[in-house]
Amino acid sequence: MLRLHTYQYHRPGTVDEALALLVEHSGDVMPIAGGTDLVPNMKHKLFTPGHLVSLRGIDELRGIRADDAGFTIGAATSLDAVARDARVLEVLPSLARACSLVSGPQLRRMGTIGGNVCLDTRCTYYNQTLFWRKALGYCLKKDGTACHVVKGGTRCVAAHSADTATALLPLEAELRIVGPEGERTTEIASFFTSDGVWNKRMQPGELLVSIRVPRPGSSARHSFQKLRARNSIDFPMLNLAARLDFGPDGVITDLQMAASAMGSYPRKLGKLDAIAVGNALTEQVMDELAEQAFRQCHPLDNIPVDAEWRRAMVPVLVRRALSEIADVGR
Repeated sequence: MLRLHTYQYHRPGTVDEALALLVEHSGDVMPIAGGTDLVPNMKHKLFTPGHLVSLRGIDELRGIRADDAGFTIGAATSLDAVARDARVLEVLPSLARACSLVSGPQLRRMGTIGGNVCLDTRCTYYNQTLFWRKALGYCLKKDGTACHVVKGGTRCVAAHSADTATALLPLEAELRIVGPEGERTTEIASFFTSDGVWNKRMQPGELLVSIRVPRPGSSARHSFQKLRARNSIDFPMLNLAARLDFGPDGVITDLQMAASAMGSYPRKLGKLDAIAVGNALTEQVMDELAEQAFRQCHPLDNIPVDAEWRRAMVPVLVRRALSEIADVGR
C-alpha cells in the first residue's frame, strides 16, 4: 500500500491568508484544492511538501458568475459544477463537455477547474512509484538527468493532460493570478511553456483565483473531442477543441483550434484561417482542415500508447469536431 508522508495541513479562510501561508512555508509547501492529482503524486513521492494549504474553505475561489460580457469561474469550483451549470451548457458547451469528461464522476465532484488547468504533466517514466523510478535511474522531470522519451534531450517533454485548458484556448480565456507581488491577468494562450518540469508561467507562491471566459458571439459554435482508452477515468491520449464563428451568409469568419496530450503544453493549431475563412463548412473544407492539423501534430512517446496511432487520430478528431459543429448549424 502506498502511504502519504507526514505533513501539516492548513485551512485558511481567505486568499490573503492562503498567500501568507505559502510565503511563510516557502520551499516546503503546496496548495491543495480537490487533491485528486496531487495526493496520488504525493503517494508516489513525486511531491513531499511539509505543509499543505487547503483552498476549499475560501468562498472567493468558488462559484460561477455570468454577465453580458462573459463568465467568471472561481478556480476552486468543482468540475462537476461547471459541467452541470445550465448557463455554461448553453453558452460554452465545449467547456461543459471538457469538464464532464475529466476522469470519473467521483473525482469530478472533488476536482476543481483551476486544479485541472494547472495539472502537472504526465509521462510513462514519471508517474510511477519511487521503487520503479529508482530502478530505472529516475528521469529529467524528477531526481534524474536523462529524458527517456527523447534520448539526449535536455528539456522535459512530459505530456500535458488537462482537458479544460484545451477547451479554454479557443474560447480565449483569461486567468486571474494573485501572489506576494500582487495580482495579474494573463491570457491562457501565453500561460503554458514547453518545459514539462514546470509548464506554467506561474511562481510556486502564486494562486490561480479565477478564469474569465468572454461570451462568444451568437454565431459561434464549439466542440471538444477527447481520445482515451476507456470512456471514463483515463487521461487523454489526444484532446482537440474547436470554435468557429459564422457570418450571416453561413461562411466562416473565424476559426480557433487547439490540441493537447502530445507534448508538454496545449497548442493552438495554425494555418487554418487560410483554408476556412470566407468559405462554408463543406466536406472539402473539413478534409483540408483535417489534413492541415495532421501535418502540425506530432505526438511523442510520453504515454503508453503508440504515438503514430495517436497522430493518425488527429484528423479523425478534427472531422468529428467539425461535423458536430456543422450538425448544430443545420
